[in-house]
Amino acid sequence: MSQAPAFLRGVTTRLSGLAGKSGRQLLPQARLAGPMLWVIAIMIALTVVAAAGGLALANVAGEARGELSGAVTVQIVEAGAEAREAQARAALARLQRLPGVADVARVPDEEIGALLAPWLGEANLGGSGDASIAVPALIDLRLNGAADGKAIAALRKALAEVAPAARVDAQADWLKPVFSAIHSLQWLAASLILLLAAATIAAVWLAARSALGTNRETIEIVHHLGGTDAQIARIFQRSVAFDAALGSIAGLALGLIAVLLMGSRFAALGSGMVTGGGLRWQDWLLIAAIPLVGTVLAALTARFTVMAALRRML
Repeated sequence: MSQAPAFLRGVTTRLSGLAGKSGRQLLPQARLAGPMLWVIAIMIALTVVAAAGGLALANVAGEARGELSGAVTVQIVEAGAEAREAQARAALARLQRLPGVADVARVPDEEIGALLAPWLGEANLGGSGDASIAVPALIDLRLNGAADGKAIAALRKALAEVAPAARVDAQADWLKPVFSAIHSLQWLAASLILLLAAATIAAVWLAARSALGTNRETIEIVHHLGGTDAQIARIFQRSVAFDAALGSIAGLALGLIAVLLMGSRFAALGSGMVTGGGLRWQDWLLIAAIPLVGTVLAALTARFTVMAALRRML
């Protein structure tokens, strides 16, 4: 009989600081069980990789749109070499005098031939026989504004008299399928992040339910001694937040290693478009915030799970 009052006095003394160290001693199994911490780490690592990929794709698209917003290509599609050359020179002279044209230059025929030779063969380029292929003359120009439909129509009208074989195209139009694919991949990355967040919530919910079942008898005693649902939920919330923070930090480290490795692989390609997809400091801040968001999400999930379960339990 002498031990019971001492036990009750000890528990009652702990109720005032139930959410601190004494609370963790009272409910020692309120933390995430076994592999759950590593499950959270894997979820955070995958989220980091998906977020980095989505941000890099956004940078690639933005860089490409910025570079090609005023870029235009003029092709002189004429079978006769002399007529093609005459129209190319006339078109170049007309474009140099047009208002709104910031820069204009003809692409050398040698450069075009070097680009097409691996595909068409040197013997088929620039020849005069039946086997030769007439390669269009190319003129690159950049407008002061965007190369929209109105600007392209004005260029076509200006070249119609001096170069009837001229075809005017905005360079951005050639990459519309690429931009569409990048946009789809961005949506895929966002969907993956949402699915990983839902999986993290489900994992924490299961872990919190398991911890509640393990500590059921202790929770009933604490309730009878005056402990509130909020006090008990705070114990689980802090314990889960601590474990989730450890798992999130480990997941961030794993994710960053994967991102850096993939970044080095893509950088080795030497492509200008890939280089424009590097992560900026704002992107790194967003990635660094992922563990914090994951920890807060886990803590809130634990609290709501425990509060809902306690209302049905007692």
